[in-house]
Amino acid sequence: MYRYQPTSMRFKLNRVIRFTSFYFIPAALVAFFSCTSNTQEKIEPKKPNIVFIFTDDHAFQALSAYEHELAKFAPTPNLDRIAQHGMRFDKCYVTNSICAPSRATVLTGAHSHVNGHRTNNDTFDGSQVTFPKLFQENGYTTALIGKWHLKSEPTGFDHWEILPGQGHYYNPTFIIPGDTIIEPGYVTDIITDKSLKWLKAKEETDQPFMLMLQHKAPHREWEKGPDHLTLYEDVVFREPANLFDDYSGRGTAAKEQDMTIEKTMELASDLKIWTEESRKSGNFKRTYGRMDETQKAAWDAVYDPIIADFQKQNLSGDELTRWKYQRYMRDYLAVIRSVDDNVGRVLDYLEESGLDENTLIVYTSDQGFYLGEHGWFDKRFMYEESYRTPLLMQWKGHIAPGSVNSDLVSNLDFAQTFLEISDIPAPVTMQGRSLVPLMTGNTPEDWRQYLYYHYYEFPAVHSVQKHEGITNGRYKLIHFYELDEWEFYDLATDPMEMNSTYSDPANQQLITTLKDRLSRLKRQYGVIHPRTDS
Repeated sequence: MYRYQPTSMRFKLNRVIRFTSFYFIPAALVAFFSCTSNTQEKIEPKKPNIVFIFTDDHAFQALSAYEHELAKFAPTPNLDRIAQHGMRFDKCYVTNSICAPSRATVLTGAHSHVNGHRTNNDTFDGSQVTFPKLFQENGYTTALIGKWHLKSEPTGFDHWEILPGQGHYYNPTFIIPGDTIIEPGYVTDIITDKSLKWLKAKEETDQPFMLMLQHKAPHREWEKGPDHLTLYEDVVFREPANLFDDYSGRGTAAKEQDMTIEKTMELASDLKIWTEESRKSGNFKRTYGRMDETQKAAWDAVYDPIIADFQKQNLSGDELTRWKYQRYMRDYLAVIRSVDDNVGRVLDYLEESGLDENTLIVYTSDQGFYLGEHGWFDKRFMYEESYRTPLLMQWKGHIAPGSVNSDLVSNLDFAQTFLEISDIPAPVTMQGRSLVPLMTGNTPEDWRQYLYYHYYEFPAVHSVQKHEGITNGRYKLIHFYELDEWEFYDLATDPMEMNSTYSDPANQQLITTLKDRLSRLKRQYGVIHPRTDS
């Protein structure tokens, strides 16, 4: 794929014959092919660079390249550039829909039970094989800038600057080797500034690079940046049809979760309706309390009238939920617009410098997110909004512009994809598949037909029960194994997953097949877990 192909060989050979006596032709040919061989070594194409842009909790519904109705009111033009110049993956899913385990899977190309990072409470084992380490060993320079969230110190990176834990939106703290610093400004801008600085330093070298540019945004508490404080304040977003879902069509897990906009979303820290009492809380100190006086003044000019108007309305019941939904969307989508603007800065630099000619650009999120569907925010469940994540890839000369892929792909596949395009063998510990054939429009005949999912974090924040499941993109079987409750959905007839039809006699043969496939996938991936086989 990357081998040099000599051009005009016949023309060069004719010139050799014309100007060389018959007796010296063999010597001339030896010299010619020796020269060609040396030239081949000198101009062997450089291995491709990789810029991996990773956000936290970016719902596919909030990316206009996916043509969701919500994004029509909050477009993402710069992210859409990646799709326009490359490929949009329509069925990219995660193995475990929660921040740290997803990041561990990206690094290792392995499921949570293999890499040891099942929940946000675990500490990543940095001694295990990761794709950044393999890149380092094969001549790449590597960098990680932004959110890490894996507790241990990063390994496999020549350069790293990371946020502690979730990080902060305003005047964030960064951990660097041997020190901790506070950077003035807005976190999305700062992460981009640091990334561009690192990229520009690579201009003087021929060494291929791999950059993991990882934003905090749009993670809760969705604090707008200084350039977007008034954005969407005059927009009324259409409510999802199941904003007031009563969960009657599902089991215990959906009914007993703690992630509703109505009850769980906080007026103070989430929606910035600060009262004198709430200003004494720790949440106030880690959000608004981090701002300097100039930042506070700009913030107050927008939010003080919002607070006053809210207090005047004295809302309750469904009207309060509707008001909270609108505030949530205005903040969340404005935070994403800051991401989009900053992705534009990176794309502009790559194009202006010519680096885009030999760089794979990837945009994705650690998982999806609920934007009011089922009345929820957050993630964790295997239902589509949190299970599915956006994935866009651009690679000039290899991915056809404006292409769309609908095969089942996963964050499990990223590591092996990056290794293949760099001609680095993948270790046997990796459990995904390279996406390179799909990127070039050639889906293998034996491409996967099913995906396996497993969520482990219970009891914990948001109270989502442990569960595992399987999907083929249309049918989905979920097992809440500590409750011993099953759910089954046909997304063709119930795309919003409102009613489990697990008990429907008409589905029993299909469910039996899915259970068999689930057991086979668990054997394939080496899942060892009590009470999950049925």
